[in-house]
Amino acid sequence: MKAEIDKLTSHLKEKRSEYYTALQPPLSEQKIAELEEQYKISLPADLKELYLWKNGQREDCYEAFVNNAMFQPLELVLSDNHELTEMIGYDFTIENWWNEHWLPIFSNGGGSHICYDLKGIFTGEKGQLIEYWKSDDDRSVIAPGLSDFLHSLNQYYEKTAPHDFDDYFDINEYITAWEKEFIVATPIRK
Repeated sequence: MKAEIDKLTSHLKEKRSEYYTALQPPLSEQKIAELEEQYKISLPADLKELYLWKNGQREDCYEAFVNNAMFQPLELVLSDNHELTEMIGYDFTIENWWNEHWLPIFSNGGGSHICYDLKGIFTGEKGQLIEYWKSDDDRSVIAPGLSDFLHSLNQYYEKTAPHDFDDYFDINEYITAWEKEFIVATPIRK
C-alpha cells in the first residue's frame, strides 16, 4: 500500500500539481482513533494508511480524484455512512441498496459513491471497492482492495500525459479484470 501511495504522490505532484495542493493534510493516528470511537467503527490498516497520507480534498475543490469522484475527508465518510445506514428499511427498502459496511471514500457530489466494503458483501472479499449509484440498482465490485485500486490509478497516470487530464477521467479500462456487477432487487424482509 505504501509503495502505491508513494507512486501516487509523485504522479500527482508531476501531472496534477494544483490538485495535489488541494488535498488536505494527513490525519494523525490519534484523530483517526477519536473518529473510530465516535462512530463506533474499527478501520482496516489500508484505509487508515490512506488517511494518514491525506485527509481527502478541500471542500472548495471539485476536481475528480478518480472516476468523476472526489476524495472525501474521513469524518465526512463516517458521517455519510451513518446517515445512509439510518435510511435502511425506510428510504432504502431493497436489500443492499445501501449496506452499513460500506464507507463512501470517493463521492461524485450527487449522492453516488465508490465505497470501501468492510464486510465483503456479494463476494466475501473484505476491503473490496464497490460502486454505489443512488438511482440505479447495479452494485459493481471494481477492485479487490484499495491497494489494487491505487495501483490501477497509478497505471493510468503512467500512461497519461498531463495535458490529457480533464474534469472527468476514469480508470475503468484498468479495472475491467476485476469488475463484477450485482443487481439488487430483493425487498428487505421485516
